[in-house]
Amino acid sequence: MNLTAKKGFPANFLWGGATAANQIEGAYDIDGKGMSTSDYAAYKDPYASGKVNNFTFNVTSRELEEYKANPKQYLFPKRWGIDFYHRYKEDIALFAEMGFKVFRLSISWVRIFPTGLEEQPNEAGLAFYDKVFEECAKYGMEPLVTMSHYEMPITLTEKYNGWVSRELVPLFEKYARVILERYKDKVKYWITFNEMNMNLNSLYTGAGVLEDLADDKLQAAYQASHHQFLASALAVKAAKEICPDAKIGCMINQIESYARTAKPEDQLQALKSNQLNMFYPDVQVRGEYPSYINRYFDENGIVLKTEPQDDTILKEGTVDYVAISYYMSHVTEAREDAMKLAGTFDSPIKNEYLPKSQWDWPIDPMGLRISLMKLYDRYGIPLFVCENGLGAHDVISEDGFVHDEYRIDYIREHVIQMKEAIKDGVDLMGYTTWGCIDLISCGTSQMSKRYGFIYVDQDDEGKGSKERIRKDSFYWYKKVIESNGEKL
Repeated sequence: MNLTAKKGFPANFLWGGATAANQIEGAYDIDGKGMSTSDYAAYKDPYASGKVNNFTFNVTSRELEEYKANPKQYLFPKRWGIDFYHRYKEDIALFAEMGFKVFRLSISWVRIFPTGLEEQPNEAGLAFYDKVFEECAKYGMEPLVTMSHYEMPITLTEKYNGWVSRELVPLFEKYARVILERYKDKVKYWITFNEMNMNLNSLYTGAGVLEDLADDKLQAAYQASHHQFLASALAVKAAKEICPDAKIGCMINQIESYARTAKPEDQLQALKSNQLNMFYPDVQVRGEYPSYINRYFDENGIVLKTEPQDDTILKEGTVDYVAISYYMSHVTEAREDAMKLAGTFDSPIKNEYLPKSQWDWPIDPMGLRISLMKLYDRYGIPLFVCENGLGAHDVISEDGFVHDEYRIDYIREHVIQMKEAIKDGVDLMGYTTWGCIDLISCGTSQMSKRYGFIYVDQDDEGKGSKERIRKDSFYWYKKVIESNGEKL
């Protein structure tokens, strides 16, 4: 029995940064790459309604038809990214200069299987990631690889309406097995699906589903999630066969819900909201559906189409760790639409005790500590904070530098709370900030919503030199890593 309290970050703590293929790579039409759902995320003015719309990454069947028919009339920023495809050596060298122990990135499914339907993978796509991982290895940097990060072959959306169809399960397993086999000696850490619980916010984003073609959005969201649970479990099982020393996890967007008052009704609603958020790791960690979801499905008329082997698949594919993104907490109360708001990205109930970002996101570092404590108490397996960061309108000052002390303040406070969670006994594997270099925003397809330690000279329309400029936060984060979180 070891009753020694932890004092700080462990010596093997994985410090680094996070990105996604569809937000950085560009090169959407070369080396055999197919078209993904992200390639049809057209730029829409997030301020058109008079207040910021944090999630414009939704596509209807009519919009998809229009985008394909008249592509030159629209901007698709995720097609050009920040040209990481050609500048990966430069960017990874900058991450190494900061001292990254780990670099989170994703593999683009359509670089490997351009339509998702091919029998054989695209060698040019596989070779690209070989080079990226070799570059990481040169600096002793571990890749943390997400298999599916908000993109999938658009062909599978058009043919099957995405993950509502069980047909995608074997197609994903084939893809997962190919990349696990190819990179088994280069990648130790994997995540199957990015923020699977975001299916409740945007079905197109998370599951490639055209919502207007679904009879019932909620039914479609949970049916798609069920198929992703199966695909994730099969990928985990494959990983344990192909690369048994690897660690493979699930991931959610962690949204801690606070009760608005001490009223028992509000407290109960907060409990129910948190259950819906943790439903996703409940299934992937425990290998079965939790009992509380039965009543929720019954009251909402949700009837999943399943097959007899599904229970076994889920049991045999439980994950090694739980990864989370953490940007904000929510406030909830007992009201008529409470369960519709549960699990959504942006709550209309604001917390008067918290400051807000330029995108009206509440800033709550202590909520991260609370989340980590609750998740570890619930699952008892390692956790990984693989997204956390501040989107802001950064500007280059007259001296040619970006002075982003607001970002330093934001990350400092979250690092402090992670350290407190470790002292509380949480087994925390690592921390990868989002996004370590400026990239195309997921929700709004903006470039002007910047997260990085590295400024990229590019505007919302893709114009600019793409020069990389170290921000003040670059040098600050380097010291944090050098000191293993002691110099803040």
